[in-house]
Amino acid sequence: MASTELGRVRGLGSAKHGAHHWWTQRLTAAANLILLPWFVASLVMLPAYDHATLSAWMSSAWVAIPLVLLIANLFHHIRLGLQVVIEDYQHGETRILLMLLLNAFVFIAAATGIFSVLRIAFTGAAA
Repeated sequence: MASTELGRVRGLGSAKHGAHHWWTQRLTAAANLILLPWFVASLVMLPAYDHATLSAWMSSAWVAIPLVLLIANLFHHIRLGLQVVIEDYQHGETRILLMLLLNAFVFIAAATGIFSVLRIAFTGAAA
């Protein structure tokens, strides 16, 4: 579609980022296939689900580090997937607004989750 000069000016051609986006989304999906089963199995093996048990569990570096990686990876994967939906089905200023809202949501939600894990990890079960 962008074989003409006018098509390239209007932005109707390839942005040359599709393959990178596709690979990034597949890599985050693969990481989720490793991290999510670890998370579920770790929770299932806990003896109880009260605040003290979960705080003690999350205060371990062997749990806090993969949990932070899971949160960061999961929200990055969500962003990549929803970005494609927005780009494919929204046009004009609505697209820009939705992308800004998506980026803000993903950043705030991931930062909140990571902060929560790190706070529990560094303060331990005493918090």
